[in-house]
Amino acid sequence: MKYIAAYLLLTSAGNTSPSAEDITNVLSSVGIEVEDDRLSSLLSELEGKNIDELIAEGSSKLASVPSGGAVAATGAAAAAAGGDAAAAEEEAPKEEEKEESDDDMGFGLFD
Repeated sequence: MKYIAAYLLLTSAGNTSPSAEDITNVLSSVGIEVEDDRLSSLLSELEGKNIDELIAEGSSKLASVPSGGAVAATGAAAAAAGGDAAAAEEEAPKEEEKEESDDDMGFGLFD
């Protein structure tokens, strides 16, 4: 991850094709030891590719991954409940107020 972060830092600074030496300089400037085999592996994978296109492709793949299924199910259940959900929301702030008053355990910080 640190190698790709250094690569992205260099590309955002205007270096369209960072070399191994460029990445090594960035990482060593903050005290990170560079493993040459990992760095060369990264550079061989990125050689001849546009980093912006790779990020866009990865984002589109990530968008197709289902996530938050429990939240969607909860939202659907609340929508099906209708007025019951609104009543539950009105009760929730009252419970939070009670929790806040219990936080001081009967004494104040400056007592």
